[in-house]
Formats: sequence, structure tokens, C-alpha cells
Amino acid sequence: MTDPDTPLTDDDYRSLAEFRHALRRFLAFSEGAARDHDITPAQHQLLLAIRGSASGRQPSTSELAEALQLRLHSVGELIDRAEANGYVERRIDPGDARRTLLTLTEHGQSLLDSLSVLHRSELRTFRTELAAILDQLN
Repeated sequence: MTDPDTPLTDDDYRSLAEFRHALRRFLAFSEGAARDHDITPAQHQLLLAIRGSASGRQPSTSELAEALQLRLHSVGELIDRAEANGYVERRIDPGDARRTLLTLTEHGQSLLDSLSVLHRSELRTFRTELAAILDQLN
């Protein structure tokens, strides 16, 4: 392991710049793919967070706020728009009527399926590129 106090080399800076560039390219791909499917990038992230919930069940609004690293009211507004577009449904938590749980509609799941296939393919390429960049870091 490299000592954190060791000065970075020119190669280290190049690798870090390549890493940031690769991240920006992937994010640009992801945002473009979402827009090509007539959904905003934020709504795509919401659908993915719902389907890929860490709890393995329907997430609550507060769980989504944590997953998306957004404020609760911002997630609420995002959910409102996604619900209006027919991507998600709100349900009262049967175990706690104070909580709202989110689930994808059939339309939302179909849209997410299409986008996820594209992202998986892009991530496979990205993984190879990223591994090469990370191997260069001293």
C-alpha cells in the first residue's frame, strides 16, 4: 500500500484525470440513454433505486432519499413526477401506516429493463477501462 504522504507523480495525475474522464463519459452515456427513452436521468435513478433496494423489498421515501443522496422533499417531488408519468406507485406500509412504500408500475419496470440492458453492456466496457486506469495508480 502506498503511503498517503508520498507525493503524486505525473503518471498518478494522468491516471486520476483518466479516471474522472471515464466517470464523466459513463455518466454522459447514462444520462443520454435515459433521455433517449423519454425519462429524466433523475427518474431513471429513482426507478433503479426502487428496483435495486438494499432492503430487498419496497423502499420507503426516506430509504430512497438515502440511496439517492437527496433531501426528503426533493425525493418526494421526484416521486410525484414519476408517479404522474406512470412509472411508480405509492402504497401505505401495511406494518406502519405512517410510511409510504414505492413500487414500480409495469410501465416503469419495462422502461427500467430496457435501460438496464444498455447500462450492463456499457458497464462491462467501463469495467475493463477502469481496471486498466486503476492499475496505473501507484
